[in-house]
Amino acid sequence: MLWRALHAIFLVTLLLFGSLGNSLPLGTSTRWIVDAASGHRVKLSCVNWAAHMQAMVAEGLDKKPLKDIAARVASLGFNCVRLTWATFMFTRKRYANVTVAQSLDSLGLREARMGIAENDPWLLNLTLVGAYEAVVNELGAQNLMVVLDNHVSKPQWCCGNGDGNGFFGDIYFDPEEWLLGLTIVAKRFKGKPQVVGMSMRNELRGPRQSEQDWYRYIRRGARKIHKVNPDVLVIVSGLNYDSDLSFLGRKPLGVDLDNKLMYEVHWYSFSGQQGEWKVQPLNRVCTNTIKRIDERVGFLAQGENPVPLFVSEFGVDQRGVNRADNRFLSCFLAFAAERDLDWAIWALQGSYYLRNGQAGFEETYGVLDIRWDHPRNPKFQERFGLIQEMIQDPSSLVPTYYIMYHPQSGRCVGVKGKDRPQASYCRKRSRWTHNGDGTPIRLMSTALCLKVIGDGLPVTLSTDCSGEQSTWKSVPSSNLQIAAMDGQGRYLCLEKSSSNSTTILTKKCLCLNDDSNCHVNPQTQWFKLIPSNLN
Repeated sequence: MLWRALHAIFLVTLLLFGSLGNSLPLGTSTRWIVDAASGHRVKLSCVNWAAHMQAMVAEGLDKKPLKDIAARVASLGFNCVRLTWATFMFTRKRYANVTVAQSLDSLGLREARMGIAENDPWLLNLTLVGAYEAVVNELGAQNLMVVLDNHVSKPQWCCGNGDGNGFFGDIYFDPEEWLLGLTIVAKRFKGKPQVVGMSMRNELRGPRQSEQDWYRYIRRGARKIHKVNPDVLVIVSGLNYDSDLSFLGRKPLGVDLDNKLMYEVHWYSFSGQQGEWKVQPLNRVCTNTIKRIDERVGFLAQGENPVPLFVSEFGVDQRGVNRADNRFLSCFLAFAAERDLDWAIWALQGSYYLRNGQAGFEETYGVLDIRWDHPRNPKFQERFGLIQEMIQDPSSLVPTYYIMYHPQSGRCVGVKGKDRPQASYCRKRSRWTHNGDGTPIRLMSTALCLKVIGDGLPVTLSTDCSGEQSTWKSVPSSNLQIAAMDGQGRYLCLEKSSSNSTTILTKKCLCLNDDSNCHVNPQTQWFKLIPSNLN
């Protein structure tokens, strides 16, 4: 029996190290996350999976077996899970020996318990911490990386200004207990190669916020994690719901973590000014929001001493019924693709055991539907496919070219036949070259370039690349519309003709001069030249 147990442990270890060892542990090199040994870039394309709520059990285990959920994450194109946890689960004695079954029973969640009994009965008698570790182990077995995110102290839904979980010194947020929790988790998961990072705290917020306390405790927490587990990336969040690290421009964090430090930001349609995505001209709000993001956090990944920036939460109502979310998402996808950011979408779960007092609460931001059967948005992988890929490689010797990306559809411009550019799946994309405004957009390694024929007509490929009909520029009001003049001297923009068509037209540019009264939705005309150097 002992030999069998040791053999099983050996096989699990071999599986984890064999599948993940070529790229782990991770480190940082300028603005990139890299394989610490080889220096090759590793991109995080993650999904958030909640395990911090009242039950303190990873959501959805009543709907599907753990192995099936982990496999579904991988099949959807993710390589990473940001797995949330509550401090109290690790620090409070009252939870030390509580089993999954006891936790669910204490909340009256009989149906959830029955679901887990059907899917994975062995989980019910594990302690809460043991079940959390089982999830981490299964994610590793499925070749998925894991970021452990300290989401809250008291297990509950996050977040609100007055929920007691917001900032150091709040009623449920004792900084010394928080530091203890970070230490326990860093130690417990040391040696698990799939655990590549620890996110120090989710969405610091509330009336107690101060830069002085932020520096004081973030420095201590970062050093404790790194001392206990020097293999993991230490992921630092800012103030105001993970939206503001602007103060680091004046005063650096000042900790040496041996190339393990990175920062995180959260970005939703409801971040910042409420309602702006619903009512303001879309070109303007996208441009202004990106400017605000850069001023508050984006600058950290630029300049003389850049560090990686992880968009550890963004998300939208996956049903496609939220106007603000629909408008925000195209802007975000263009931004994330152009910078080839590391990211984690909120969220995997299509439901919660318990939220807002309701059992089986539906998560409309969930990638999976309420039954955890299918993607809530059938076109999820098409829409998000490009940003799941690595687009830029700092060690590549391939000359930079451009991908022409249409974020509203998730499609890229490819060429069908000799002269027919079309919006194709990004895996079938073409490579383009462009030397800046007023120059042709050329099909790489050919004599062909894009040419305007007329308003409402398909754009074509031509060998006539010297006239105004073949010289293109980015429209300043958005930097997301690409225009050239027709034979009458009118600027026409590229436009995807309809959601069901692959045809790319040239039509009168929408909202060309940032007109405050222009409330037409220009997303059909949003095309972005995305730099890439991948074979």
